[in-house]
Amino acid sequence: MIGLSHYLVLGAILFAIGVFGIFLNRKNVIILLMAIELMLLAVNMNFVAFSHYLGDTAGQIFVFFILTVAAAEAAIGLAILIVLFRNMRTIDVNDLDHLKG
Repeated sequence: MIGLSHYLVLGAILFAIGVFGIFLNRKNVIILLMAIELMLLAVNMNFVAFSHYLGDTAGQIFVFFILTVAAAEAAIGLAILIVLFRNMRTIDVNDLDHLKG
């Protein structure tokens, strides 16, 4: 039987992979965005696991709203990335210093 602890361990592993993805690869913006999304999905999975364990649907409804905002955030982030690539011909984070004030 799969219990709550199994879901929490899987969520912690996914979150750790996302953190390592951010710290190990600081050059490619696309991989950084994917690592952040992986961390967000790990947290959402924990919300759903706790919601199911407690018998309350509030966590699942909260995850629905989080995923909606995350989809809009990903679309806007990728649109900004496309504009930066068209103007600068690179997606290397170290070369994207023109946004500094």
